[in-house]
Amino acid sequence: MWKQFVKDYFIFTRKERRGTIAIVIFILLISFSPFLFPLFFKDEPVDHSEFAQEISRLVVDSSKRKYSGYGNKEFENDYSPEYKNAVKAVEFYFDPNTASVKDWVRLGVKEKTATTIQKYISKGGKFYKPEDIRKIWGLPKKDADRLEPYVQIKKEASKFIVYEKTVYPEKSPNTYPSSKIQNVPINSGDTTSFKALPGIGSKLAQRIINFRNKLGGFYSVDQVGETFLLPDSTYRKIKPFLQLDDISVKKININSASLDELKDHPYIRFHVANAIVQYRSQHGNFSSVDGIKKIMIVTDSIFIKTVPYLSLD
Repeated sequence: MWKQFVKDYFIFTRKERRGTIAIVIFILLISFSPFLFPLFFKDEPVDHSEFAQEISRLVVDSSKRKYSGYGNKEFENDYSPEYKNAVKAVEFYFDPNTASVKDWVRLGVKEKTATTIQKYISKGGKFYKPEDIRKIWGLPKKDADRLEPYVQIKKEASKFIVYEKTVYPEKSPNTYPSSKIQNVPINSGDTTSFKALPGIGSKLAQRIINFRNKLGGFYSVDQVGETFLLPDSTYRKIKPFLQLDDISVKKININSASLDELKDHPYIRFHVANAIVQYRSQHGNFSSVDGIKKIMIVTDSIFIKTVPYLSLD
């Protein structure tokens, strides 16, 4: 078995051996070709003398020129005609808000830049602190560094208008001349009467009357303050002029009133009205008005507010 395996996979014919040898030689040639290539092909020498001459020429040119910046009009060649003919700079203390063109030129600033500064001042511009001169268009940084220590800006005296404070006597908002406002009977007054009160317009006057009708009349002046959308501040203003004229309010018979009649009352509403009707149907008629206190949802506050409007007949 093993002999047959060896014979099948490791014994080659003459043609197979030649092919295998040719493939191995081809692989070796490709593997060593990077090392053999320089033996047959040599690089021609390159002359760098011309490149060196160009570099040396650029070095010489750059040594003749001095730059303080790039790409900005404020940076000029030190060999420009303007700088050749420039007057020697003199440092002295100055106010940039009042300095003339000649003063700026004496300080070593270009005349063109000095003219620009004067135009800025003439149009209402102003320097408020020494470092503001760094914002001048066309003034190089080196000149700003040199001149900033000499800047002395005069501060103008602040002008204030003094007003005398007028003291007015305090007046309570609830104080109104009694001769102009008359007392209003809260149970018999009409919309015209309520509109005469401070802060009460047509809508509020009508709301007070509507609330009074739903209740069945007021038994206390404080009830007016419960009117829907009546501000508390307005109620405090009108309270001194409200008068309780009649306390005979309309009453509801709790033993015969229907659910609709009871729930329409602002102090009873549906949940209390339904409880009264249910209790009455289960336990019979009430023997007294105080009997509704046996209903759990009838709290003391509800009872106190509601009892003036309740009756048994």
